[in-house]
Amino acid sequence: MSQSTQAPNTPAASVADASADTPSHTSSDAPAGGRSRAAVALTVARVVLALFFGFSAFAKLIAHETAIESFDRMGWNQAAMYIIGGLEMAGAIALLIPVLAGVAAIAFCGLMAGASIVQLTLLDRVNAIMPALLIGLLVLIARERRGRTADLVAYVRGRA
Repeated sequence: MSQSTQAPNTPAASVADASADTPSHTSSDAPAGGRSRAAVALTVARVVLALFFGFSAFAKLIAHETAIESFDRMGWNQAAMYIIGGLEMAGAIALLIPVLAGVAAIAFCGLMAGASIVQLTLLDRVNAIMPALLIGLLVLIARERRGRTADLVAYVRGRA
């Protein structure tokens, strides 16, 4: 007599299994059992973006003179600088956690849309293109992680 040791197929089990960073699909250019080049590229992009946002957040959180100058030019107080820095740091960390990466990418799309608007209206219009370009990359990350994001939402709804 053999008993199955397979975990039940529940959202909680899906979220628990999400720590393994493997995609739910494979492409024809992926080696057997391996990840596609696109998945690897998006993983590298997640890490690079996490570093980028982490450094940006750090400058705000330590009140670096360039961050203070930017917020002064916008007419915003230092509390806004710390709030945005905290959001950036939380998002940077979440980008590195596979089950949270999709949610973080979606949240960063909103933050970058705001950054583009601020650049267009309050700062240098030329610099508005950078946040807009980052939105494109973040959308690709969110799309790749949509299965894990759906599992996370189902898990949270089941707990609520």
